[in-house]
Amino acid sequence: MNKNVISANWSLTTDVNALMTCRQGGKSAGGYQSNNLGIYVGDEHAPDNRRALVETLKLPNEPLWLKQVHGTACHYAAGLKKEFQSDAVWTDVPGQVLAIQTADCLPVVFADKNASVVAAAHAGWRGLAGGVLENTLAAMPVKPEQIHVWLGAAIGPCCFEVGDEVRSAFVDEHPEDSTAFVPATGGKWMADLYQLARARLYRHGVTTVAGESACTSCELQRYYSYRRDAGLTGRMATLIWLSER
Repeated sequence: MNKNVISANWSLTTDVNALMTCRQGGKSAGGYQSNNLGIYVGDEHAPDNRRALVETLKLPNEPLWLKQVHGTACHYAAGLKKEFQSDAVWTDVPGQVLAIQTADCLPVVFADKNASVVAAAHAGWRGLAGGVLENTLAAMPVKPEQIHVWLGAAIGPCCFEVGDEVRSAFVDEHPEDSTAFVPATGGKWMADLYQLARARLYRHGVTTVAGESACTSCELQRYYSYRRDAGLTGRMATLIWLSER
């Protein structure tokens, strides 16, 4: 596998393909260096990087690139146009590639153990608190206990400082989520997106969750980070698709 991508570390059949790109291996320069895949951030090389991604990874089709809005809706991918506005999508069509773009938010991919359906969700704290993962599980036509989930790289609890409003968005509904928040200076909290996502998945019947534990903000050479770079940064992509049989 290409050294500039991270493959999902789950125990599923090879009929399910899932990976996350890193920031190296593209044409972008400056704050976008080098494999920026976000076309709305002011980087003229992003379309070239997207084309190269398809060729380098030998993708079966151009990905369905969601136009993300920090929402919670999950749509069926078949028939959707490119750059459809949504934060989650699912498909049962082999060869249809789903793509999530992130630069600190949590990318989450789903697949059932029989390799019949896959999904992808973009989970920033707003979408996570609002139920984007739960809505994705509800949209998939399989039972949650049959679904495996992989969490891609996101900003870690070492760097994700939030205010009371973020903590309240989770803890007011689920007091047990308070363990995902550690007090910081100035009345702030250090939040653990990975823990919060796992808790929500487990509560809704998922039993198998694999994933990363990296921090996109800490690892400058490997990941883009919106918070670390004050917004002037690129986007990684997390992809999932079913092999064509």
